[in-house]
Amino acid sequence: MNKKEINEIKKNFNDDCGFFTVNRVITAFVDAEKNIKCRTNRLYSIIPQEESEPIMINLKKVLSGKIGSNLMEYAFPKEAYEEDGAQRFLYSVLKSKLADDETADSFLNAVAEKVEYGSVYTIFAAHCTYSVLSKSWTDDPDGDTYDYNFIITAICPVNLRIDGLVYNDDPSSIARKKSYDRIVELPTDGFLFPLFNDRSDVNGVLYYTKNAKKPNTTIIEDFLGCEFVMTAKSEKETFNAILSEVCGDELDYDLITIVNDKIRTVIDQNANETEVTTVDQNALYSILWEAGVSRERLENFPKIYEKLMGDKPFTAVNLADPKTVLTVPSVKINVDNNAVGRVDIQIIGGRKCIVIKLDEPEISVNGVNVAR
Repeated sequence: MNKKEINEIKKNFNDDCGFFTVNRVITAFVDAEKNIKCRTNRLYSIIPQEESEPIMINLKKVLSGKIGSNLMEYAFPKEAYEEDGAQRFLYSVLKSKLADDETADSFLNAVAEKVEYGSVYTIFAAHCTYSVLSKSWTDDPDGDTYDYNFIITAICPVNLRIDGLVYNDDPSSIARKKSYDRIVELPTDGFLFPLFNDRSDVNGVLYYTKNAKKPNTTIIEDFLGCEFVMTAKSEKETFNAILSEVCGDELDYDLITIVNDKIRTVIDQNANETEVTTVDQNALYSILWEAGVSRERLENFPKIYEKLMGDKPFTAVNLADPKTVLTVPSVKINVDNNAVGRVDIQIIGGRKCIVIKLDEPEISVNGVNVAR
C-alpha cells in the first residue's frame, strides 16, 4: 500500500462516510498469563456511542505514522498459504466476517497464544467494508463500485491508574481513592489484512508499530507468519556502517552533512509520489561520488553494500536526519540543517575545535542574551 492508498482508507474510516462500514467488532482482555477475559462479539451499530468512539479511534490509529517506519507492508511466504498457514487462517477469519463465534474465538486465542507482550493488553478487531469507487466514477456516477472487505486489529496496553487523592461531590470532601482503574491506552501495535492496492485487495498485511525502533516481532513472525524486515533504527545503523567502511579517513563533518543534504533532496523531490522513496546501491553510489568520496574509496563500495544490505534498498526517510548533531564528551550541539555551513571543525593551537560562525554578535545562554 502506498501513501495515497493508506490515506484514502484512513480518510474514509469514520461513521460519517457513506462508503465505509464497520460491521462487527470483537474485543478481549488478555492478562499476564495469556488468559483471555471479557471477550465480546457485537455488531458495531448496536455498541453505545461512548464505547464505539474510542474503539474507532484505536482502530484508526493503526493506519497512522510514516510508511517504512511505523507502517510496514509484508508479503506472506509460501508456507503461509499451506493448510495450517497464517494467510489461510487470516483469510478464514476475513471470510467469516467475525459473525462466527468459533472463528472469532480462534482468532483471539491465536493472538493471545503467539504474541509476547510486556503487559496486560486489550485486543480490538473489526470487520470493515469500504465501497471503492471505480476510477471512472467522476465521469460516470452510476458506475461500478467494489467492496473492499478487511480485518483491522489494534493491540492496546492496559495500565493501572491510581489517584492519590480525589474530590467527592457527595459528601463534599477530598479523600484517598480506594479503588483503581485499568485504562486502555492507544495501540502500540496492529495490522490490516488484506492490503488495499490499486483499488483492490491484495494478499499481504500492513503492520503498525508505535515504536519504529522496537516493533513486536512476535506479531510479525509468530502470528502473521511473515519474515521480519529491518527496522528504521537498524537501517540507519547499517547506513552509518556503510559510510564508515567505505569512506574511512575521508569521513568528516562536511561529507556527512553533504550526504544528509543530498538524501533529503531526494526525499523532497519525491514528496508527491505515492510510493515509498528508496535509495538503492546505485543511487547511494552516486550520492557518495557527488559528495566528494574518492574513486579509490568507492571501489570497495559494491562489496561493502552487498555484505551489509544484500540487494535491498534503503528507505530514504530512515536515513536522513532532521538535524545535524555534533557530540563530544559532556557536550552536544544541535544544528538545523539550513545552518550546517555555519559550523566548521578546525585545528586551532594544535587542538581540534568546533567553530560556529556568528552572523550576529548576540549569544543566548539558557534563554538569556549575553554580551560575549
